[in-house]
Amino acid sequence: MIRLDNIEVSFGDFIAIPHLDLHVRPGEFFTLLGPSGCGKTTALRTLAGFIEPSAGTVHVDGKNVTRLPSDKRQVGMVFQNYALFPSMSVWENIAFGLRVRKEKSAESDRLVRDIARRVELSDEQLDKNVAELSGGQQQRVAVARALVLRPKILLLDEPLSNLDAKLRHQLRQQLKDLQSEFGITTVYVTHDQDEALAMSDRVAVFNKGVVEQVGTPQEIYDQAATEFVCNFIGDSSTLTAEFVAELNRLSGAGLSPAANSYLRVEKASLTPPATGGSAAGGTAVGLSGEVVSRTYHGLHSRYVVRSHGADIRLLVKEDGGVHPEAGAQTTIYVQPGHVLQYHSGTGAALATQDPAGQDQAEQDQAASLR
Repeated sequence: MIRLDNIEVSFGDFIAIPHLDLHVRPGEFFTLLGPSGCGKTTALRTLAGFIEPSAGTVHVDGKNVTRLPSDKRQVGMVFQNYALFPSMSVWENIAFGLRVRKEKSAESDRLVRDIARRVELSDEQLDKNVAELSGGQQQRVAVARALVLRPKILLLDEPLSNLDAKLRHQLRQQLKDLQSEFGITTVYVTHDQDEALAMSDRVAVFNKGVVEQVGTPQEIYDQAATEFVCNFIGDSSTLTAEFVAELNRLSGAGLSPAANSYLRVEKASLTPPATGGSAAGGTAVGLSGEVVSRTYHGLHSRYVVRSHGADIRLLVKEDGGVHPEAGAQTTIYVQPGHVLQYHSGTGAALATQDPAGQDQAEQDQAASLR
């Protein structure tokens, strides 16, 4: 559906994106994720036609659109600040593109009211000024304005970043539901890892203009291809060489003590796994440690346990289980297969951590990082 081939974007002497190859499948919710200034919005605006690449090509539906203006690409765009017209009513904002296209008045009214109903905007709200609406309602207006033109592709640039946390969580599910209902190919930009993991079919993680990994949310989280991805996504404990060596001694695993090693917080526990820990991560083994701290978070407590020179962070549910206090001796249980390891020089995952189930292009990309 969308293919970016060998894209380079430069601004004067500054190269914002040195080389970008991406493929977005039809009907996919595809997210560009990364910290501020990493190139994700630049990539989105290049796809939209607002930025012309200094090299490479952009294809939509098999057609080269690299030199086409944005209004000829059949893409709808929702901006971070929504870019609504404050002096216009909600109806007028949604109908703006239809008027530019010189759609007949009766047809415009039908299309506007149909799309408004589908994004849960009432007829009464259509007559209001956009300034009278809440942030969440304004976001729906921006989405409706993009969708009313029936684009092939919907592009969203951090559309939830200006909302409070509760509303952001609510609207991200509504956005995903809308995307599924319309079946429209969607490219979404965010710096919020929770949004990316919760909403996406696949994610591309950007770092300094370069895509570090492309994969499903589970692949990105559980099998991070680079040390950057591992540290950017989720919460992990940094393991010492001593800890890795002890884990090897107890389990017979062949982990490298010299590698940079990490363990996701939910992968360690203070009780043996109910299944015996013999799943994909291998048999769990117990390592001795001392509780450094415990903080209460309602549904769970967050612990830090020092074991063989490493401060292991882990979560313990409040509905049962053991709850030792700071200073107590305890045992933490770890499955060796859950340890993520990276080359200390390149930051690329060791061979045993290669993501599984990726298509050939993604395997080639992961290999190139090594």
